[in-house]
Amino acid sequence: MAKEMKIPTVGESITEVVIANWLVEDGDHVEMDDLICELESDKATFEVPAEADGVIRLKAEAGDTLEIGALLCVIEEGEGGSTDKEEKTNTETKAEAKSEKKEESSQKTETFIMKIPTVGESISEVVLANWLVEDGEEVELDDPICELESDKANFEVPAEKAGKVFHIAEAGATLAIGDDFAKIEMGGNGSSSSSSSDSSGAENAPNSDMYSSKDSTYATGHASPAAAKILSEKGISPEEVKGTGRDGRITKEDAQNAKKSAPSQPKAPASSSKKDGKAPASAENTQQGSRSTNTERMSSLRKTIAKRLVAAKNQTAMLTTFNEVDMSAVMEMRKKYKDQFKEKNEVGLGFMSFFTKAVTMALMENPGINAQITGEKEDEILYHNYADVSIAVSSPRGLVVPVIRNAEQLSFAGVEKEVVRLAVKARDGKLTIDEMTGGTFTITNGGIFGSMLSTPIINAPQSAILGLHNIVQRPVAIDGKVEIRPIMYVALSYDHRIVDGKESVTFLYRIKELIEDPSRLLLGV
Repeated sequence: MAKEMKIPTVGESITEVVIANWLVEDGDHVEMDDLICELESDKATFEVPAEADGVIRLKAEAGDTLEIGALLCVIEEGEGGSTDKEEKTNTETKAEAKSEKKEESSQKTETFIMKIPTVGESISEVVLANWLVEDGEEVELDDPICELESDKANFEVPAEKAGKVFHIAEAGATLAIGDDFAKIEMGGNGSSSSSSSDSSGAENAPNSDMYSSKDSTYATGHASPAAAKILSEKGISPEEVKGTGRDGRITKEDAQNAKKSAPSQPKAPASSSKKDGKAPASAENTQQGSRSTNTERMSSLRKTIAKRLVAAKNQTAMLTTFNEVDMSAVMEMRKKYKDQFKEKNEVGLGFMSFFTKAVTMALMENPGINAQITGEKEDEILYHNYADVSIAVSSPRGLVVPVIRNAEQLSFAGVEKEVVRLAVKARDGKLTIDEMTGGTFTITNGGIFGSMLSTPIINAPQSAILGLHNIVQRPVAIDGKVEIRPIMYVALSYDHRIVDGKESVTFLYRIKELIEDPSRLLLGV
């Protein structure tokens, strides 16, 4: 009696498969559930078990493409099977061959396809910024394998399985959410065999160093994104730094502590100008200097910043109004209480908390500044009854704008702690999408870089942005006398489609009142 085995159904959308390889030979005796072959589809690889005991007769060759339901092989049951079985029990060589094949089949690989994960509601595509592992490298579960770059942030993608990683997409490729970008081959001669050899080696050499070169992985000598940025700024190659992180990875602290090695002095030329009879180079040629150039690919974040800023200029009726603020009272209060404030709240008292609280009060009094135009035809105005204040922060990858949620409900200490937390995450490239979306108003402080005056661009779809500048000692008239006071120029850029001139001036003057008399912030007047 013969048992026909046909190509099984392996998925709803799969109509054909390829016989990747046979795990048995024609005429071999197999038992129920022994693995006989591997089928490969466009999504995964499957192992096929025998459906009966007997002698197998192959009806297709490795590499053939067969449709679902096509004949794969025939298993002859009955006397032939029992005869072969008796032969097998009487012949040690056949038994050994069978066990070897079983062992080989147990080591066959399974393939897992990794797809681009969802990284945010509004993000439909990402750029594969760089691979953190080489093609064919061995990885463990949750090891970072690549870095994805969206228009808002960068993300490290962890391995979803342990095994060998093979690249499907190249670094720099733009991929849609859900696209295949890597495959991981599990089992076989990969992680299991390598780990067993490592463990046996460790047993045979108990005194060997656990950090010897044979334990090196793809992570050894590899710099994390933050560390790579620091090393690049220092002009230090990762090869010059010894990593102290997991598997020898170069951490941010390693990069910060790294020092550039002294360059080797070039040897003097053996022949002089007198010897070769040539005149020395002219002073003009030796002092001309280098004229080299280099071109770098614009990051997705930089391209998105450029696109949004141009759109804000072209799609809004943007105007800017200015005022000046006497910072004397705030500076005096800060000087008087900053030590006690830090001791109690474990965070410094900066100027940002004063301006943030002033902004939240002014927004509640001028709702148009805290609104945005919405609707398919842009004929509706959405008013916010809360203040989610965006703080523009310069990060190593570019300008990011994390959001302080419900800033109107926070104390001075709460605002300062949020500013510090978000700034640190921005610097380390760890801001999430949720932390950078949904703001209702933005504050940008160019004064920390020395800016005296600017016209900030609106952070769409918001309707206004407040620009702060540096504090400069300037002569001002106070009660008929000229005095030197610390003055800051402030600028409010606003969308004239939704905000009138009177409302913008009123808002900015209210900021001036609250900062020049900070007791108003405490009393709410």
